[in-house]
Amino acid sequence: MNLIDLQTTLRDSVIKAALAIFDITLDQIAAEVPPRTELGDVAFPVAFELAKRIKQATGEKRAPRAIAEQLANALQATEGVARVQVAGAGYLNVFFDRANLLSGFSTESKTQADAPLDTRPKRMVEHTSINPNKAAHIGHVRNAVLGDTFVRILTAAGERVEVQNYIDNTGVQVADVVVGFIHLEHMTLEDIRSLDRSLPASRTFDYYCWDLYTRVGLFYDDANGKPDPERLRLRAETLHLIEAGDNPTAELADYVATRNVECILDTMERLGIRYDVLPRESEILRLKFWDHAFQRMKETGVIHYQTEGKNKGCWVMPFESHTGTDEHEADKIIVRSNSSVTYTGKDIAYQLWKLGKLGLDFYYKPFRSYQDGHITWITTSEPQAVETCEPGENVLPHFGEGATVYNVIDSRQSYTQDVVRRGVAAVAPEVGEEASVHLAYEMVALSPAACEELGITLSDEDRARPFIEMSGRRGIGVKANDIIKRLEDDALSEVAARHTEISAEEKQETAHTIAVGALRYFLLKFTRPSIIAFDFKEALSFEGETGPYCQYSAVRANSIFRKLDAGAMESAAELLRQAANGDAAIKQEMKSILEGESGDEIWSLVTLAARLDEAISQAAATAEPSLLARYTFNLARAFNLFYHRHRIIAEENLTRRAVLVAVADIARRQLTSALATLGISVPERM
Repeated sequence: MNLIDLQTTLRDSVIKAALAIFDITLDQIAAEVPPRTELGDVAFPVAFELAKRIKQATGEKRAPRAIAEQLANALQATEGVARVQVAGAGYLNVFFDRANLLSGFSTESKTQADAPLDTRPKRMVEHTSINPNKAAHIGHVRNAVLGDTFVRILTAAGERVEVQNYIDNTGVQVADVVVGFIHLEHMTLEDIRSLDRSLPASRTFDYYCWDLYTRVGLFYDDANGKPDPERLRLRAETLHLIEAGDNPTAELADYVATRNVECILDTMERLGIRYDVLPRESEILRLKFWDHAFQRMKETGVIHYQTEGKNKGCWVMPFESHTGTDEHEADKIIVRSNSSVTYTGKDIAYQLWKLGKLGLDFYYKPFRSYQDGHITWITTSEPQAVETCEPGENVLPHFGEGATVYNVIDSRQSYTQDVVRRGVAAVAPEVGEEASVHLAYEMVALSPAACEELGITLSDEDRARPFIEMSGRRGIGVKANDIIKRLEDDALSEVAARHTEISAEEKQETAHTIAVGALRYFLLKFTRPSIIAFDFKEALSFEGETGPYCQYSAVRANSIFRKLDAGAMESAAELLRQAANGDAAIKQEMKSILEGESGDEIWSLVTLAARLDEAISQAAATAEPSLLARYTFNLARAFNLFYHRHRIIAEENLTRRAVLVAVADIARRQLTSALATLGISVPERM
């Protein structure tokens, strides 16, 4: 029996006892973890609730402590419980049978959820969703890491998850790069293909587009730095051609967007991030998703046509609670007076599809296949694309129809996301507003030290700031690949100094694992509403709350088992098996080892490690990955304390060594699993 099962059993025992003794039906039982192990393993404040309920039902006033004493006997008889103590005014403090549970922990194997994948409600997570006009930057990475980690958390919690990465391949940003290629570079599609083939590995296509996009921004201004109407007309014309499709400009734009998507997926693969499907805006337009949604919105009265005022000629969603602020007035406009559809309108149509409430679907084709068999699909408007599947891939996946949709989008879009959520619920009230969840997060900035390390020139005033915001106008924009490369280089220097004996390839692989762990953990340890000031030195530190610190703890744990000979491990395992099978002498010795101050400290590590599933459940319920990051750090710190205070390999007492080996194994397995759920691997050495 594990801790979660035991706590469930204890809750059931309290519910049954409350009904039998007091004739009170309890639906839920709160459980608390005492601040110190010596105060118990779990505490139930249920007596206070029962005292209120008894007084309401009978008018009789009973002391919570007296109620707790009556419940204590029921809990005392539970398997896995050593003793129950009534504390304070009426707390039930439960102490577990440490020797029994440790024997069980060390021999149990975790099984997969029994429910078939297609019977569980689908949770859909859309993240990354970078405009495919240039390379990914550090802000995009926070989005992707948050989304990917939340996917891993939901999966670890037993949920069925679909991962989407929305591709806005017909938007203004893509149009701007197309303007650059046509009107600044004077290139045809074949010229761009040739350029793409000739670019060096150090300057990939997305990097080239990054620079071109900056030049286009300057191109739109006249000599006085004001917008040039004639040049902005080129943007509007280009955007119209891209949206219309089936013309040379749209074909060129499709190549540019697709190549940027390929480059972005390369970047994300470096961080261990993948997707199930890439829905494209071009198909939302060409397969008439918007037309269908527009008709539904008019029929249900969700939008109204404005015949007067500043929104005359527009279709508007008039939520009363959103009136009175000009700042967000445009977000309520669904169709502009020139008949163009706003982002909000397209998002509502897309969200209806995600929830299976649009009545239409995309066609799909494979976009990228990975060595482990995973396939990322992309939408298409061509039905015959289904025939291009490789042999053995004739069963096409089914996307959409989610029960809950999580959209990972920065907090600046909170108002728009609220309009989308309410609009979808108005069109499809059966799904409700709760089916659409906005996972908002704040921006990523750079510390002044990080700016200078990246070669960004700062003023004295900037150096005094706590962080420097990204600014394309000031040239402060940091590509994701550059961040990863700098972290890898810094980690490689440390690895090379520590391990001169390993090959260059091993050094590079280790440095990459450390760099990814450092970056992911740094972006995850802060709560989503926190502004992050990224700093290389802080992220890569082997001390404090960092990814490398957690990785190093796991490496230390693994090193114990590399050094233990097979005979020692088998001997320890056999002793625990004997204890689990009822050997009284061994159990008594284990009990003495797990008593007192030293035993409390050892047991606290066991109970902390055993609460991984609880930490994952909390992170899933609150959509807050930082909870799991903090748990992982606390577990790593607790293991390091255990590692320093107890001899394991040199321990001569066989039973004590068996206990220490079991505890170390439980901690390393749970720590490795927690890190994996954060998307962080454990290197062989550090």
